[in-house]
Amino acid sequence: MRPVSVVIPTRRLSTALRERCAGTAARLPGAEIILCEPDDLGPLAAPPPLPEGWRLVRAPRGRGTQCNGGARAAAGELLMFLHDDTDLPRDAGVVLEAAFRDPGIGMACFRLAFDQRHWLLDAYALGSRFESRLTTFGDQAMTIRRNLFEAVGGFPDWPLFEDVELARRVRRCSRIAKLASPVTTSASRFLANGPARQQLANGLLLARFLLGAPPARLAALYERQRGVIPQGEAA
Repeated sequence: MRPVSVVIPTRRLSTALRERCAGTAARLPGAEIILCEPDDLGPLAAPPPLPEGWRLVRAPRGRGTQCNGGARAAAGELLMFLHDDTDLPRDAGVVLEAAFRDPGIGMACFRLAFDQRHWLLDAYALGSRFESRLTTFGDQAMTIRRNLFEAVGGFPDWPLFEDVELARRVRRCSRIAKLASPVTTSASRFLANGPARQQLANGLLLARFLLGAPPARLAALYERQRGVIPQGEAA
């Protein structure tokens, strides 16, 4: 397995996240784990000892800026950007290695599954097996060759839709593979707000973005829609 660095942007390192990262490390033996907190949390207190191969860094708040900060600290040939409420499949290493044997593949994403069942979420997850600007997002554990990530300029320093923009940049010069196995992510926000309502809100924001609305303005709307942010949820 080629060297992988897993970059996890988060609002704050928590006990629950440490446990999730342990599962990530078990599914990708030898991977480097980079946790990136916002740099506005005050002085960086010494965390409980981290396992070998794990690092805690800080970067300006925002998923794009934190992902870029984690990437700068990472050493792997492949960079995986993993949301902090998402678990990898057990065969993650095998399917990644198989995909990146093809030199024409610059980035790969897993399919999506949710940790709770609902017919609408199942339909949303079904769409994630296709690669397009409407079905490829950061919650699918985007994994990219480091040299390509650097060549396209990494993520834009946006608070929202930085994942959509990265995928657009990659499509200009390479291919994005959709992997056969799914990551499993939290359904809590969808179920709290209503799956149909949440998906409609997300779709409207994406449509406005694709029509040219500034990401910063859309991010403010997104945060209002979120309401109370569950502890441990990604930046």
